[in-house]
Amino acid sequence: MNPPDFEQNLQKYAELIVKVGLNVQPGQRLLINTSIEAAPLVRLLARCAYENGCRFVGTIWNDAQLRLIRLQSAPRDSFEEFPTWEAAGMLEAAQRGDAYLWLGGIDPDLLKDQDPDLIAVVQRTFDKVTRPFFDFEFNNAMNWCVACFAGSGWAAKVFPQASADQQVARLWDAIFEICRVNHDDPVAAWQEHARQLVARRQYLDARRYRALQYRGPGTDLSVGLADGHIWQGGAEQSQAGIRFIANLPTEEVFTLPHKNQIDGVVTATKPLNLGGISVEDFALTFEAGRVINFIATQGEAILRKKLDTDEGSRSLGEVALVPHHSPIARSGLLFHNDLYDENAACHLALGQGYRFTLREGVGLSDTEFAARGGNNSIIHVDFMIGSGQLDIDGLNADGSLDPVIRQGEWAFAV
Repeated sequence: MNPPDFEQNLQKYAELIVKVGLNVQPGQRLLINTSIEAAPLVRLLARCAYENGCRFVGTIWNDAQLRLIRLQSAPRDSFEEFPTWEAAGMLEAAQRGDAYLWLGGIDPDLLKDQDPDLIAVVQRTFDKVTRPFFDFEFNNAMNWCVACFAGSGWAAKVFPQASADQQVARLWDAIFEICRVNHDDPVAAWQEHARQLVARRQYLDARRYRALQYRGPGTDLSVGLADGHIWQGGAEQSQAGIRFIANLPTEEVFTLPHKNQIDGVVTATKPLNLGGISVEDFALTFEAGRVINFIATQGEAILRKKLDTDEGSRSLGEVALVPHHSPIARSGLLFHNDLYDENAACHLALGQGYRFTLREGVGLSDTEFAARGGNNSIIHVDFMIGSGQLDIDGLNADGSLDPVIRQGEWAFAV
C-alpha cells in the first residue's frame, strides 16, 4: 500500500509535467509515448491536461516484455520491420503542433542476454523510420518533454538490496525529491531553477569560447564549438512561441560542438544503457572529430554497433555542463537511466546535433547544418563524463583559457 502522501505527490508530479515540462496550451493536443506499466500516471496526466484546456490526449503504449519476446522468438529476418502506423502517427502529431511526452522507466537490464546484433538492427530501424518526427524535435518545432515513471524493473536495479515491495516506493521518493515535487510550490521552484540555468547559459554565450578543454582521470579532450553556437538550458521555446522544459529533471546547459574539431581521449564516469544492454568502463579516442578507437569492459559489441550506425555516429552533437553538486549527484544513487544519470554529470552526446543550438540554425538542411559544423545522424546518445575530479577550461579567441568547471563545480558566479 502506498503511503498517504504518495497520491498527492503523484498528482503534483503530473501537474509539473503538464504545466511546466510540456506547458500544454488550451486547444492543443498531447501525444504520450510510454510503457503500459505507467498507466496510473498517464491517467493523471490526461486528467490534468484536459483540465488545462487540452483538446485530445493520445497514447502510444509499449510493453518491454513484448520487445524481449520478439528478440527471443521472432523470425531472425524480421527485425527490420516496424509498424508504419506508429511512425506516421508521431509525424502527424508533430506536423500538427501537438505537445509530445516520452515517459521512460523500464528495466535497464531487460535485454542484457539478447543478441546485440539483433538489438542494433531493431534500434537502427526505429531511428531510421522515426527520423522525420525527431527532425521536428531537434528543431524545437513543438513543445516536448522527456520524464520518467518508477518502473518495477528499473526500481530493482537502483535499489537491489531493498525488499521488492519497497523498491518502487523508494524510486518514486527519489523521483519526487530530484524533480522538486516535495517543495511547497514545485512550479515556483522550477521557475527559479530555470532562471538560474538561463543565467549560466547567458554568461557562456557572452564569452563566445572557441573550444572547451577537459582534464580528468582518463580524460584529456579538446572539443571545438561551432561558430555561432548558442548555449541552451532550463526553459526552451518552441517555434510557436511556447516555453517548455524538455527534460524533467534537468540540471544542464548545453550547446553545439564542431563535428570536425574534437581531439583526445574521454573516459565515461557512469554506465551507458544501449537498447537494454549496459556499456561499462568505456573510453573513446577522437581524432579530427571522429572516434578512432574505443574500449569497454562490458557491452563493447553493442557500443561498436552504435558507433557504426551511420556517418555521423562517431562524432558529437552535444556538449553539456552539469555541476557535480546537482540533486541527482547528491542522492548518491546510480540510476542506470540516461535522463537521470546525464543530469548528474557533465556529458557529451554521440550523433545528431540540435539545430536550435546554432544561431539561425532552425530550418537548415542537413548539408547547410554540416557546413556550419553541426553533426547529422539518426542517433543521439548521451554519455556521462563528469565527476568531482573534472576540470574544464574555455578557450578564448586570443588563446587564453578561462576556468569553467573546477573539481566538478562551476568556476564562475552568476
